[in-house]
Amino acid sequence: MPTPLAAVVDASRRAAETSSRIAKRDAIAGCLRGAAGDEVEIAVAFLSGVIRQGRIGLGYATLAAQRGEPAAQAALMLLEVDAALGRIAATSGKGSAAARHAQLHELFQRATAAEQDFLMRLLVGELRQGALEGVMIDAVAAASGVPLADVRRAAMFAGDVGMVARLALTEGAAALAGFGVALHRPLQPMLATPAEDIADAMARLGTAALEWKVDGARVQVHKSGERVEVYTRNLNDVTASVPEIVEAVQALPAQELVLDGEAVALNAGGTPLPFQVTMRRFGRKLDVARMRSELPLAVYFFDCLHRDVMPLIDRPARERFDALADVVPPALVIPRLITADVAAAEDFYADALARGHEGVMAKALDAPYEAGGRGASWLKVKRTHTLDLVVLAAEWGHGRRRGWLSNLHLGARDPAGGWVKLGKTFKGMTDALLEWQTAELLARESSRDAYTVYVRPELVVEIAFNDLQQSPQYPGGLALRFARVKGYRPDKRAEEADTIEAVRALYAAQGANEA
Repeated sequence: MPTPLAAVVDASRRAAETSSRIAKRDAIAGCLRGAAGDEVEIAVAFLSGVIRQGRIGLGYATLAAQRGEPAAQAALMLLEVDAALGRIAATSGKGSAAARHAQLHELFQRATAAEQDFLMRLLVGELRQGALEGVMIDAVAAASGVPLADVRRAAMFAGDVGMVARLALTEGAAALAGFGVALHRPLQPMLATPAEDIADAMARLGTAALEWKVDGARVQVHKSGERVEVYTRNLNDVTASVPEIVEAVQALPAQELVLDGEAVALNAGGTPLPFQVTMRRFGRKLDVARMRSELPLAVYFFDCLHRDVMPLIDRPARERFDALADVVPPALVIPRLITADVAAAEDFYADALARGHEGVMAKALDAPYEAGGRGASWLKVKRTHTLDLVVLAAEWGHGRRRGWLSNLHLGARDPAGGWVKLGKTFKGMTDALLEWQTAELLARESSRDAYTVYVRPELVVEIAFNDLQQSPQYPGGLALRFARVKGYRPDKRAEEADTIEAVRALYAAQGANEA
């Protein structure tokens, strides 16, 4: 029997009404259990707050205008809604706007009030029932009976929870056993957790590998024979934009490789240029030769996940480092110091800063590569405090900033769902940035009042700040002091923004240092 949209709406409501991770899991798992094989991926997408078609270019005002009177009884099926959204997304050409509006109006007419509200929030990216990827993976395991570790591992390698859910629910654990590192199928990168300083990082890790923290673009490079492909941290294929990286890896002796690294543009003296300058090289399909000449990229590899027939992702970091050194020349390997000596680590950190880098990474030598994870085995130490936060809203500027969205409302990610506001800033913005962010934020508008435009939480911005202070004004009880924009991070998804727990840990460490 086809799954009604109402079943997904009800599961979303129950997940949103509780702060309990287990209750969220159970609400979602119950819905997934009732879905047929061809419905599972749709249900996972909807309950994750996205649609399979991606953004379909319909803003809040357009949706509201087409909403109309709700249906008295629930009759819409999940497959019907997905098909309707597919038709809307595919409609283009002359008269397409009117056609899209008519299709949307027809869909809303068949939806109940609760279903209309769900669809509105789903389509503008405001569906916040807390079904983030970790909760969804728990729910898939609970619904399918497949061990959680197996589901988590398959999702890590596949990069697609919906597909993993369909396989787990229709074919069971055996269907997930084959997932692993596959050439030319990128996997989610491992992420780092902030440390307060070098002493803090060394106290946590003991003997550790210290590496430059390069403020560049994360790249994952796959090689099989002469075929080389380069992916970003968002798993986008940018091979055509970075021929110098392709050529460098083609020259390596191994037949099969998966390497993790950082690409960065350097000035004539070898000092790294700002992140935003490096990102000009990515996504370029025209004038690649000219851009390569004007803005050449250096690449530093720091991990080897696969070499020839040998998968390395589960091996300790020291073995992966050895494999990297065996196949990649020193000029392409990130400078690294392995030590337990805090003074030596401090010297290495100071040297990295003197060379213009952000700071250092400190890595445990016995840890496997946790694709998609932000664990305690990779720690990052920077000169200034920075957080990757999401823009929740922006206020219209005054004076010379009139007409631009200026004062940003900043939020940290709540793993239980939603965002925790930490403050505002209008500092650190050039005229060019103000113009760019105004256009980007208006494209994500969900609602507004006289002074403020509220937006879908999609844009990640790196915020530098002096310290944290207690603040009853904000729900999390903390606020940033002297916050300023360091730069937007188009390479990061909102799901990768720093969490409120990370912010609280920084505040606790700050208090300990001040004691």
